[in-house]
Amino acid sequence: MSDALLSPRFLFRFRVPLRYCKEACGLAKFSLGDAYRLWNPAQLDEERTFADMRMGWNEQGIALAARVTGKRQPPWCRDTKPEDSDGLQVWLDTRDTHNIHRASRYCHRFVFLPAGVGRQNEQAFADQMIINRARENAKPIRPGALSVHAEVRADGYMLQGFIPSGAITGYEPAEHPRLGFTYAIQDRELGLQTFSVGSGFPYDEDPSVWATLELLR
Repeated sequence: MSDALLSPRFLFRFRVPLRYCKEACGLAKFSLGDAYRLWNPAQLDEERTFADMRMGWNEQGIALAARVTGKRQPPWCRDTKPEDSDGLQVWLDTRDTHNIHRASRYCHRFVFLPAGVGRQNEQAFADQMIINRARENAKPIRPGALSVHAEVRADGYMLQGFIPSGAITGYEPAEHPRLGFTYAIQDRELGLQTFSVGSGFPYDEDPSVWATLELLR
């Protein structure tokens, strides 16, 4: 951890390319190669990173894949307590608005867990979540609209998810090719890995501190 009084990430507004992935679909079982890996700005804060995060897009929606390594314990996940569970949360703003501090109806929050459902909580879970203090919430999605697939391994887990276009209010890549974006990967054993800013900032509710994804073909 850096001794700087202000996080270096806070001094920049990041714009990161998001590459086109035509084979990704609602099955949530696809391959995102090295070209889809997101650069992690947490390196500027000299924070430890324990997850490899990859994303891609097409007209059908947004694909994501996270690989968490370095664990000695199985992930702790409960579908009834998604905020407290080990897993991935993603925030998207289809209007890439950085001059508001409270989320609009174009802002979304999704959670993907490698486990948490089933008799032994062994099945993966995905859902939409409310953004705290939002001026207006995004439209609710239908149950099962999000696709998720996970493999729990000895040293961590692999997690894949797909957010269909119908679950993303205002998702119009041709007219709005930039998305406000951040993510957080939470782990009780390994800690927290975030994207645009760290835990000292209200990234979970304030779109002004999110980065930008630029949709590229």
